[in-house]
Amino acid sequence: MEALKGIQKYLNIIAQYDNEFKKWEARSNKIVKRYRDDNRNQNTNETAKFNILWSNVQTLIPAVYARLPKAAVNRRFGDNDPVGRVASQLIERSLDFEIEHYSDFRSAMRHAVEDRFLGGRGVAWVRYEPHVVAQDMPEDGYQVTEDVDKETGIGAGNEGNASALDGSAGMEAEPQEEIEYECAPTDYVHWKDFGHSVARTWEEVTQVWRWVYMTREALVERFGEKVGGKIPLDAGPESNKQYAQNNRDFTRAKICELWDIETEKVYWFSKNAGHIIDERDDPLDLEGFFPCAKPLYATMTSDTLVPVPDFVLYQDQAQELDILSDRIDGLVKALRVRGVYDASQPNLQRLLTEGDNNTLIPVDKWMGFSEKGGLKGSIDILPIDTIANALIQCYRARDEIKKQIYEITGISDIVRGQTAASETATAQQIKGQYAGLRLRSMQEDVALFASELIRLKAQIICSKFQPQTIIEYAAAEQMSDADKQLVPQALMLLKDKVLRNFRIEVAADSLVQIDENQHKRDRVEFLQAMGGFLSQALPMGQQTPELVPMLVDMVKFGISAYKQAEPIEGTIDQAMDQIKQKQAQAAQQPPQPDPETVKMQMQQQADQMRAQTDMQIEQFKAQNIAQLEQQKQQNAAQLEQQKQQYEMAIKQQEIEMKERYERWKAELEASTKIMVARIGANPGLDLPLLEAQEAASRHIVAELGDNVAQAMNRMAEMQGQMANMQGETSNRLNGVMQMLAAPKRIIRGADGKAAGVEVVQ
Repeated sequence: MEALKGIQKYLNIIAQYDNEFKKWEARSNKIVKRYRDDNRNQNTNETAKFNILWSNVQTLIPAVYARLPKAAVNRRFGDNDPVGRVASQLIERSLDFEIEHYSDFRSAMRHAVEDRFLGGRGVAWVRYEPHVVAQDMPEDGYQVTEDVDKETGIGAGNEGNASALDGSAGMEAEPQEEIEYECAPTDYVHWKDFGHSVARTWEEVTQVWRWVYMTREALVERFGEKVGGKIPLDAGPESNKQYAQNNRDFTRAKICELWDIETEKVYWFSKNAGHIIDERDDPLDLEGFFPCAKPLYATMTSDTLVPVPDFVLYQDQAQELDILSDRIDGLVKALRVRGVYDASQPNLQRLLTEGDNNTLIPVDKWMGFSEKGGLKGSIDILPIDTIANALIQCYRARDEIKKQIYEITGISDIVRGQTAASETATAQQIKGQYAGLRLRSMQEDVALFASELIRLKAQIICSKFQPQTIIEYAAAEQMSDADKQLVPQALMLLKDKVLRNFRIEVAADSLVQIDENQHKRDRVEFLQAMGGFLSQALPMGQQTPELVPMLVDMVKFGISAYKQAEPIEGTIDQAMDQIKQKQAQAAQQPPQPDPETVKMQMQQQADQMRAQTDMQIEQFKAQNIAQLEQQKQQNAAQLEQQKQQYEMAIKQQEIEMKERYERWKAELEASTKIMVARIGANPGLDLPLLEAQEAASRHIVAELGDNVAQAMNRMAEMQGQMANMQGETSNRLNGVMQMLAAPKRIIRGADGKAAGVEVVQ
């Protein structure tokens, strides 16, 4: 019941729109048929007509839109912001890639402009379309991915999966996928398939919708088998109404995609389904919510959004033009030789059918023929001068009506290249400016329409695209090294409210064909104007620095009037700022003082230099004395340390000698006792053994003597080292004292100030 109540609300809104725009749609159908000249194809007896509608539309469309627009993305405030500058370059390059690489924008703009000049309203729709591909993954690997509407192009964005068909943003596990590429297509919406809530102005509109025709396969893919398989197919080929009425074998379902700014939700439903098929929260997060720009309108008033087609404003003149064209056609057909001749002279008929140059036709009974007056008396031609005069008057009347139509539509003679050779160049220029003013309003409307579409694309790129996609579209690797370093910060800035940080616009001149010669003349004029101004301004700024800020502002003011100067405006601003800074620094320098003041300053500087020199000498002496005391302390510490090491070595040597003596003595006593015991036990023991024992004792005594000699030599070496160290310390102290007593010289820097002191050798 709630679903039925919700859809009934929107069905009532759609019914109000249909009732409000019923007459306009019927009128637009007739205008389109006249533009296509369908009646002539259906009725062969149709009178002659002059299709002024086709001529005007074919003239006005290229006059207001002849080529793809060029987006211009600038920082909203012209501050010195390198990150903002790089971010604007990324957006502008990405938009140019989108516009030039995909043909949808070209087609949408062309059809929308054509609808504006026929029915009076052109509409285009922007959407986000990511293309995903499956990835190789482990057997148990799953991740949450985005479900994309293949038919409507609406996805859940970065907020999560929106595959639920009952309107809830449900999440489900799917095989791992990645975005292969993503884009922001611009769809053309036929004027019959677009609608909005009834309002007086576009700012009062609260709902917009478009009708999408989907096949059964598209329904199942978009809404699922359970829902998409039950939606009735209620639409057939639009061009074959008889087929649809007779067979009732429809092949498509007419689905409404409605955006409600009051609830900030999007709804999908069918009139014959009886309930809302799908419902989602704002999927694109656009600042204006609606995914479409304000329609490209023809004549409008402030009390209704029903447009007035241009043809309605001159349809009476077009009808008169058709009547005159039919009259001219009849007069042209009547403009031929007709008359009667004497039946007795049948050869006269051959005069008009067979007569040729230098050809004579014989006449019988010449005497009788001449008596009757000859040729004048035998033939009488119907006069055609009256018909010819009437035909000339019809041509003149038709030209006058065409001029009236051109005045109404804004197509003047200068636009069509019709001008008099006797006119002066000033007169032709005035006429050209007048014609430009008439068309300028139309060109601005088309430029504003294109700007709105590009703004929507920019928002989608910044909020939905992956950073890597933006980098690839913008060819960031081709930027300078300094700009490449700012790309991460610029991408972070783009994720903020893009329309709050940047100004995106399309110049009307970029949509129409440009006169290349005029383009060159404008550039030359700019260079001449800038050169002349700078030649006068720079000397003036040097003489009077106070005028530099005013001169810089005047240069910037003059540059803003030249479109050709936009690419170098930043460079000029930087150069002007540097000049301004240098002039300001020069202006801040004090004036030249008088000689007495200079003499006093020099005397003060000399006194300061002498005082500084004396101070540096005293500091040098203090530093040397401190170094001398420090050297004394270090030498005393080293001598004390070496003395302690010497005493410890002596003591250690004494201990070792004593230990070896005691060990030798103990070994000798033990050997003696053993030998005495052997002798007592063997009285007959020969003396060689005793001699061997005595030789061993002598060897031990000799070795002990060598060790004592080595110890004495080591002690002598240590005493010599200590004496050398004492001599070096004494020499170093004598050198320091000599340096303190030697004459000194002041060392001065590049600025003339004392920088140090050195000893004069």
